[in-house]
Amino acid sequence: MTLPLVSVIIPTYNRKNYIQDAIDSVLQQTYKNIELIIVDDGSTDGTGELIRNKYKGMLNYIWQENQERSAARNRGMNIAKGDYIAFLDSDDYWERNKLAQMVPLLQDENNFD
Repeated sequence: MTLPLVSVIIPTYNRKNYIQDAIDSVLQQTYKNIELIIVDDGSTDGTGELIRNKYKGMLNYIWQENQERSAARNRGMNIAKGDYIAFLDSDDYWERNKLAQMVPLLQDENNFD
């Protein structure tokens, strides 16, 4: 059985000092069928360089002119390929089992009665 793909979208803007915790918390999930998309909404503080240098090949990084957070979220959704979409703020992080706990709940249609 193939596990559903979860597209994790992290919109960011000038979060060089925080985004590593967010990215690492996604990459360290116990649930591994993940597509990680970072949409940089015009950062000027070196966020992009940090991501490109440290996480090359581990995620999908997109830079765009500053258009505000909702535009970055929408851009991420437009390119996401996952069965499920999850958003994470660039100054936040997840516990290691978050997706392993959430995906089965989403798959169990009895949870939505």
